[in-house]
Amino acid sequence: MPSTAIRNIIYDTATCELWVTFVTGRRYVYQNVTPDVASAFQQAQSRGAFFNSEIRDRYSYREVTPPYRRWAS
Repeated sequence: MPSTAIRNIIYDTATCELWVTFVTGRRYVYQNVTPDVASAFQQAQSRGAFFNSEIRDRYSYREVTPPYRRWAS
């Protein structure tokens, strides 16, 4: 289902990294996300609600937004 907050989700099974791109263009990588959490996130009825309750503040992350995208947002 389309999200009003999240544009794209990519999960790398080799590194257990979850890449999340928000509609603002900002992109973050969350580390040590288990495959079951990533799968549930991808299939969630509300990705924004799932992100807020199951991912935000639970996993280490870093922002990987290219600098030019930060200024454009």
